[in-house]
Amino acid sequence: MTATAILLAACQSPPESTRPGPSGSGATSTSSSQASSPRAYRQDAARHLYGQNAQRVYPGKLPPMLYAVGVLEVDIDRAGGVTRVHWMRAPRHAPEVMAEIEQLVRAAAPFPAPTRLGRVTYTDVWLWDRSGRFQLDTLTEGQN
Repeated sequence: MTATAILLAACQSPPESTRPGPSGSGATSTSSSQASSPRAYRQDAARHLYGQNAQRVYPGKLPPMLYAVGVLEVDIDRAGGVTRVHWMRAPRHAPEVMAEIEQLVRAAAPFPAPTRLGRVTYTDVWLWDRSGRFQLDTLTEGQN
């Protein structure tokens, strides 16, 4: 009987991850975060952003001079949707970077649902290279 249960469990396909379509409507995240604080949720959000934008993440240590550094606050609802982005320190000399970061964050929704927090506001520092690639302070590999 145990062997049958294991066999049946192995045959089941895992739930598919859903991402918003071009309109961004109606999708919910199948992943969830067990973070109990905004600081802990920031780790899950950063990993999610890296996963959604792997080709844009700067590999290795960043150069000593970055093109832009910005501090962005993001509000996430119960389902992982982005409800607000707010610049706490905007790289105003690079408005194109600000727009691109906002677009990257919104396009990465749904984020892991903050199941223990209900909804969450987290903050991270975006470290932007001239090449258009980035690291987040939460997961940075440092600078040369």
